[in-house]
Amino acid sequence: MSNLQYNRKSSSDTAGRLKDLLHKSENGICADCGAEDPKWASTNIGVFICLKCSGAHRSLGAHISKVLSVTLDEWSDDEIDSMIEVGGNSAANAIYEAFLPQGYSKPTLHTGHEQRLKFIRSKYELQEFLKPSLRIVSFASSKSFLQPSDSGKDIDSGFKSDIAEKTVGMVEFIGILKVKVVKGTNLAIRDMLTSDPYVILNLGQQKVQTTVKKSNLNPVWNEVLSLSVPQRFGPLKLQVYDYDMFSADDIMGEAEVDLQPMITSATAFGDPNLLDDMQIGKWLKSGDNALIKDSTINIVEGKVKQQVFLKLQNVESGEIELELEWTALN
Repeated sequence: MSNLQYNRKSSSDTAGRLKDLLHKSENGICADCGAEDPKWASTNIGVFICLKCSGAHRSLGAHISKVLSVTLDEWSDDEIDSMIEVGGNSAANAIYEAFLPQGYSKPTLHTGHEQRLKFIRSKYELQEFLKPSLRIVSFASSKSFLQPSDSGKDIDSGFKSDIAEKTVGMVEFIGILKVKVVKGTNLAIRDMLTSDPYVILNLGQQKVQTTVKKSNLNPVWNEVLSLSVPQRFGPLKLQVYDYDMFSADDIMGEAEVDLQPMITSATAFGDPNLLDDMQIGKWLKSGDNALIKDSTINIVEGKVKQQVFLKLQNVESGEIELELEWTALN
């Protein structure tokens, strides 16, 4: 019986399987800088990493490194299976650092972001230290993208150059924004008597969306969507559409969320885990925004949260309720 089959049968509880992985001694330090007690992971690469290195991994893009929090995110069995298949941090490093030059200085806990990012790009994206007998199959795969090479020869240098050309303008991310799309109220009619609404969120180059709610002008989603927040962030843009199977989807209104009050307040107060439940800031309703009422920013059980009620713009009717949660990456 394979290790994968054994782990599937020994525990059907996803959280339990993840905890078992973390308890392995080799996973007790960050795969990239050696920091103790890593609480993040790259599920397609198969390594556990620290908070600082997770920011560098996110800068590579999810097609190269799909980052999840051990404590904040929900994991699927497939994602844990991918981690198990790799075999842990030691096994991954035996591949990704197999040809690390003698005397090469790896990052440490106190290494700055630029140097940390340079090493992580070299290690995973450009694969400068990779075993020659391995090659990339697909960055888009949810599984580990390492597979044995048919030829056993070195990775083609032209292929690595091509990757480098496609990843210019790397973005540094400062945090993770979780947006719970709670519900819509009195949304606009776009079909005969009703609509099939869904919500799209845009932040920079990222776009995520909810499921479609059939024939419902007062839909309840309660869906959590995650976005990485770049150092130079703009507003979170929200759009509601009516799904149509046979033609273009119709717009049902839009709104923007100013993230500055939340992020500024969170930065000013520091680590929320050290604070009691309290209000730390407020986004005020005005004629220049879509707020229905003032939106307070609070520490709730060690997390920075904000409840937002929006009046949809450029439409005859409709309101959207959101719950935001901010996690800083440094």
